[in-house]
Amino acid sequence: MTHRVQGVVARSKNAPVTVETILVPDPGPGEALVTVLTSGVCQTDKHYVAGGVSDDFPFLLGHEATGIVEAVGDGVSEVTVGQKVILNWRAVCGQCRACRKGQPQYCFDTHNATQKMTLEDGTELTAALGIGAFAEKTLVAAGQCTPIDGDLADEQNAAVGLLGCGLMAGIGAVLNTGEVERGESVAVFGCGGVGTAAVAGARLGGATTIVAVDVADDKLETARKLGATHTVNSTTEDAVARIREITGGFGADLVVDAVGIPATYRQAFEARDLAGRVVLVGVPEPGTTITLPLDEIFGRGGSLKSAWYGDALPSRDFPMLVDQYRMGRLDLDAFVTERIGLGDVEAAFDKMSNGTVLRSVVEL
Repeated sequence: MTHRVQGVVARSKNAPVTVETILVPDPGPGEALVTVLTSGVCQTDKHYVAGGVSDDFPFLLGHEATGIVEAVGDGVSEVTVGQKVILNWRAVCGQCRACRKGQPQYCFDTHNATQKMTLEDGTELTAALGIGAFAEKTLVAAGQCTPIDGDLADEQNAAVGLLGCGLMAGIGAVLNTGEVERGESVAVFGCGGVGTAAVAGARLGGATTIVAVDVADDKLETARKLGATHTVNSTTEDAVARIREITGGFGADLVVDAVGIPATYRQAFEARDLAGRVVLVGVPEPGTTITLPLDEIFGRGGSLKSAWYGDALPSRDFPMLVDQYRMGRLDLDAFVTERIGLGDVEAAFDKMSNGTVLRSVVEL
């Protein structure tokens, strides 16, 4: 059976996205058909539109999602029909060299559904991050579905769905990649959705000094509400000098660059303490380069790391973070700026580019 549903499609580079009828097949072996409940509008979707991910147009956009499993194919044991799930783009293979080393969070051969969703004329769609959740239904690999145990109110779906990408990237950059310890100091450059999630992750991990850096006072105020103990507007203050002042002249134990440009990475490098850690989670533009003094890299010690999806293992991390949300220790609701429909995605891209939202969330 083929399911005719509405979805948001990017047909060509930098063209406005359109809501179109798409055809979704029943699940084959190892696949799951999911009725989408919510899907956050993420910068990655905009990267697809701009051709920054690949040239495999047309794209079915959307990936930060919750849904209900409607059907499963042969051999599926991860989920059952009727389960509420968060979708993820790291369905681990279990066979690659990372998985065999016991590090499935770095799986080098993550997989997606084998079958393709299409337009009405049969044109195959490339699903964003193998998900394509700006649609009423989508087809994914069963391993991309992480069950949510226990009840959640309908209005909570939008918040937990954001763990599917941006929030997990930020929280994981601190908890997993940065390995924050209780009592440490953390500085975060860039307080968009991912950076603000890193601030929330620092508080969740027990950091006692959390410095948020941005150029917008409204973003800094939101970061303070979510856990920042200090804020720095880098248009009026020297961010590196201020971080050192706040940390007794030493620099932060952990510095997260959630922007991904040479200027902020250099600041992050200079703002860390001896033996401190820098984590890059902001996605650089292709071809971006930076020059750092090798003697300082050696002399400062510590580590310079990149966070891939916050080094998340969805089956491990999503349920834990949902529990923290239920207990009131992680305010996921604060990240949902507005709730929109499929036809509002193009406008949501503009709001995201202007920095006026943390997340717009499509509700279906």
